[in-house]
Amino acid sequence: MTTPTSSQTALMANAIRALAMDAVQQANSGHPGMPMGMAEIGVALWSRHLKHNPANPHWFDRDRFVLSNGHGSMLLYSLLHLTGYDLPMSELKNFRQLHSKTPGHPEVGMTPGVETTTGPLGQGIGNAVGMALAEALLAAEFNKADAKIVDHYTYVFLGDGCLMEGISHEACSLAGTLKLNKLIALYDDNGISIDGHVEHWFHDDTPKRFEAYGWNVIRAVDGHDVEAVDAAIAAAKKSDKPTLICCRTVIGKGAPTKAGGHDAHGAPLGDKEIAATRAAIGWKYGPFEIPQEVYAAWDAKEQGTHAEAEWNKAFEAYRAKYGKEAAEFTRRMSGELPANWAESAAKIIEDANQRAETVATRKASQQTIEGLAAALPELLGGSADLTGSNLTNWKASKPVRAAGDAENANPDHAGIQWGNHINYGVREFGMSAAINGIALHGGFRPFGGTFLTFSDYSRNALRVAALMKSRSIFVFTHDSIGLGEDGPTHQSIEHVSSLRLIPNLQTWRPADTVETAVAWTHAIAHQGPSTLIFSRQNLQFSARNDIQIANIAKGGYVLRDWNDDIPARKIILIATGSEVQLAMEAIEALAKVGIGARVVSMPCTNVFDKQDAEYRERVLPKGVARVAIEAGVTDFWRKYVGLEGGVVGIDTFGESAPAGALFKHFGFTVEHVVETAKSVLNG
Repeated sequence: MTTPTSSQTALMANAIRALAMDAVQQANSGHPGMPMGMAEIGVALWSRHLKHNPANPHWFDRDRFVLSNGHGSMLLYSLLHLTGYDLPMSELKNFRQLHSKTPGHPEVGMTPGVETTTGPLGQGIGNAVGMALAEALLAAEFNKADAKIVDHYTYVFLGDGCLMEGISHEACSLAGTLKLNKLIALYDDNGISIDGHVEHWFHDDTPKRFEAYGWNVIRAVDGHDVEAVDAAIAAAKKSDKPTLICCRTVIGKGAPTKAGGHDAHGAPLGDKEIAATRAAIGWKYGPFEIPQEVYAAWDAKEQGTHAEAEWNKAFEAYRAKYGKEAAEFTRRMSGELPANWAESAAKIIEDANQRAETVATRKASQQTIEGLAAALPELLGGSADLTGSNLTNWKASKPVRAAGDAENANPDHAGIQWGNHINYGVREFGMSAAINGIALHGGFRPFGGTFLTFSDYSRNALRVAALMKSRSIFVFTHDSIGLGEDGPTHQSIEHVSSLRLIPNLQTWRPADTVETAVAWTHAIAHQGPSTLIFSRQNLQFSARNDIQIANIAKGGYVLRDWNDDIPARKIILIATGSEVQLAMEAIEALAKVGIGARVVSMPCTNVFDKQDAEYRERVLPKGVARVAIEAGVTDFWRKYVGLEGGVVGIDTFGESAPAGALFKHFGFTVEHVVETAKSVLNG
């Protein structure tokens, strides 16, 4: 790309300022200050370093760009529009309006060129760590000494808010440990947040903090000097560590009375201030008017098309020499499962059924992962320090490590060694955001594990995964009071029900080895995120016929039916996880008091609710009394049992005691199930 002159550079930056203040003003909502303050940083990165193709936003070897401070979305929308993406001016004029491609915060899948959904501060940098990690691992796996097909950077814009959020510590600490040198973050150090000057509540020595993480830090860059930012990025690309470039900026740069203050942060500037800003920066054009010379200076279509064509040429040479690897790379980057996936999934489920073991579902999960790893080279596991407890590793798993083993080090990266299991450390939120980033990057089916009660730490990343429909898998073990002596701080009560309430998130709580295998294979094939909830304690295996096994994938099915030969009152027992065993045990006791019981196992309510009405009616026929049994809060189950039905559950926190004593204490006994059923039937 021909380097623009200084006068062109000024026009390019001011075009961003004008579009940002005009769009926010027209919407009467938004954040003009950050885009105006980071305009020159945008020019330096997007016109001189970013490898991308506006004509093909999904070209694999593009650099990834993440706007972690997503409230400044008009910066990204301006850059996408100006460089030639399919984002016309009409969409900028429709900023923050219904059904526009320019929502208030960037959303992946809605706007071409947006790599991830950002807005909840700090998660963007967490996603970026996952993207950079995915790039490094793919490079270590597929690049050859004479052929480099994976070679791109992950760039992040972030601000004070991202750095105040704790997730930035989790994610950036991990990035430094793994020496992800193709991760470059540009920090908008403007000293302002919504409440005003951050020095009163954020006085960290940020450069020292990142140096302590093991990052390369470039200090005190003038964020309004395109040449200085350009030089800093060039230096960062030579580092063997991730880099933080600290850019001093003025929020709302160019606004005569509001620049440098919090008034420019999250509100329109107003017509009077915008007019004064136009005069101050010498912008002679009207609202949403961009001169052709500015479009010409920004246009990245020709360069992007050339860059992609060069990569395609290199990939064809790679394919000619390494055909097997090229085919595998193409499959994985397309997100397609192996051609024999259906057969592999069926075999995994069949093996679980044949084992017929009574084991904890966390152990059943590990057994399933063994089969998945053999069938899916893209499987990338991990754990937030609890590998030995949540059993997310497998026999052939290899840990991801930074430099140290010269034999396995990748010379094109900072010595990262290929692996398929990540030790995330005690960083549940950071892990979950990184998993989302890996899934969005492509090439892997990532999962990570921790205890269910710590899903609270991860929750916003789970929600954003659901919003993005990213193919992330979150494994949560130690699912209830069944974990025993660790007590109420670790015993999940409300967690499963609350996860089920998140739209687009499938939550599975299987009852034994077979349901666990089905849950895993369903999650792998699902075009969206899943949570898999497993027990610490052993759960009884239940025998099933082929139809029942097939129906597990429908989220709920009849595991044990009543005997129609016995003229008895009838009731349906709905249960999940460890409580399915209790429901099965209650059948005989209910029969002795003249009650015929059907047991419905419902490992995934989200999937069951999407079945057709005829199937749901067959499983849960109208007019038949119902009792739900789950070691968790009761209110959720009213949607299935009604106000007249019964729920055996827990609406308090747990206690410290052995699991057996706790289940008895909280009423998870055959006797209590029988009494609840009788109470429901007797009205």
